[in-house]
Amino acid sequence: MSLEAFLHNLHYDIDKTKPPDLAVDWQDGPLAYKLYRGLPVVPLSPEVPLTLEGSEARLLPDLRRMGHFLWYVFGLTQLSQAVFSSNSTMQAMGLLQLNRRFAPSGGALYPNELYVYLKIEDLPAGVYHYDVAHHRLVLLREGNFDSYLARALGNRYDVSACFGAVMVSSMFWKNFFKYNNFSYRLQGLDAGALIGQLLEVAKRFGFAPGVHFRFLDRAVNHLLGVSEQEESVYAVIPLSIEPGIYGAANSNETEELVSAAELCRKLRAVRHDHYVRSRRVKEFPLLIRMNEASLLESLRPIPQIREKKIVHSEDSVIALPRMNRLLYDLAAVSRKRYSPDSDFMMSKISQEQLALLLQETTASFRYWNDIDVGQENAVSRVSLYVCLYNVEGIPEGAYYYDSDAHALRLVRPGDHRLPLQRGMPSDNVNLFQVPLCFHIAGDKDHLTTTLGYRGYRIQQMEAGMLVQRLLLTASAIGLGGHPLLGFDARLCDEMYKMASQGLTSLIQVPVGPYRRGPRLTGGLHS
Repeated sequence: MSLEAFLHNLHYDIDKTKPPDLAVDWQDGPLAYKLYRGLPVVPLSPEVPLTLEGSEARLLPDLRRMGHFLWYVFGLTQLSQAVFSSNSTMQAMGLLQLNRRFAPSGGALYPNELYVYLKIEDLPAGVYHYDVAHHRLVLLREGNFDSYLARALGNRYDVSACFGAVMVSSMFWKNFFKYNNFSYRLQGLDAGALIGQLLEVAKRFGFAPGVHFRFLDRAVNHLLGVSEQEESVYAVIPLSIEPGIYGAANSNETEELVSAAELCRKLRAVRHDHYVRSRRVKEFPLLIRMNEASLLESLRPIPQIREKKIVHSEDSVIALPRMNRLLYDLAAVSRKRYSPDSDFMMSKISQEQLALLLQETTASFRYWNDIDVGQENAVSRVSLYVCLYNVEGIPEGAYYYDSDAHALRLVRPGDHRLPLQRGMPSDNVNLFQVPLCFHIAGDKDHLTTTLGYRGYRIQQMEAGMLVQRLLLTASAIGLGGHPLLGFDARLCDEMYKMASQGLTSLIQVPVGPYRRGPRLTGGLHS
């Protein structure tokens, strides 16, 4: 199968990404976290703060504070047990027990891993893996790697002003065992949700992060000692307490550009033993091909990606009320965030609720990244569409949200819950009980024209980042949201007339009031 055909199937013919006779071996599934063996470990304080309100002073973190940061980003936060009555596949599993985190993940499988390069008090400088199972750091390499990492990222930030960096990887087998090749799409979205959570937590800790999507992959993977046959880094996020340090490229950048192979030779190779639990790990050659096609061997300049102007009819525009920015306790909202299945409960949504949800989601999404040439993006590569039902003062219909004008532009009038429900292969969510059904849209070519196959995973990550902002905002105003990839993208593209805009639907997120379903949950914090 060609890679172009694979990307097409990931969005429009999902069944072609999995064998028709696929049987998931739940008994031989991998752990949802990576466990290194035989390496030095540094325990982190389990006494995490129970509130994250406002923003802390911009101070260099010590080990205790860094541990709190990592726990709120990706730590194990909740034990959940539930029995599924409506889904025959889940019924066969009996009692479902999950260790959950604040960022959502498809099937709660968490294919991503978190690595950190740190130069802080009470800790030897070096590269560590965040062991979520034990809330500790595992030392992979000791030493100062400022110059190495800066060159791997193209000298796009002031390395001396950073106290460290976070590296988000995808470990292919962790969700391939269930979703087969479709897992490639999930890995990017899950990484994006994790990054979205990280950026929100960083605001509360007074950290200034910069997201790097383009870097020398083999050099970064080499630094960590991971095998690209099973895992690869998707994003690198330097951390500082000084805003404005990103984008100021080294004046001799063009002279200092190196290849990944050249940089790898400057550092000895390391390989570490780790445990995944599965006795039989199947091969996933298509995922490896996609990953290899996405790797960057050098960091050449890329054409600036121009903001896509989305134009819909001016005949029916609904201006939304301007709302004050939402202030909330991120810790409480993260704990409260809930993904309803059959638990949605139809209730009227006010214009103020909808306005706040849309305004806060897009406003909080702005962040520094290395694609926008040093400018904070204005949600240009991913956008929000929504089907409304039972919203106060707004006719039922499919709308595009114009964030610049803070207005809804009607694309197609009417109640679209029936076609949306028919477009779902699973019956796990009853859309007739959902007043807001969001669709995040992006370029139909998945940015491959400009960024090659790297563009696909960048688009998925940005979609995941916007999803996490949507979910957090919904939780803050008392609503639940459930990200879904089991939907008919062709139907949604037609409903919103996306073809004329060069867009496609990337993910579906029903949002609305809910009743909590029958499950037993307990928080994993002191």
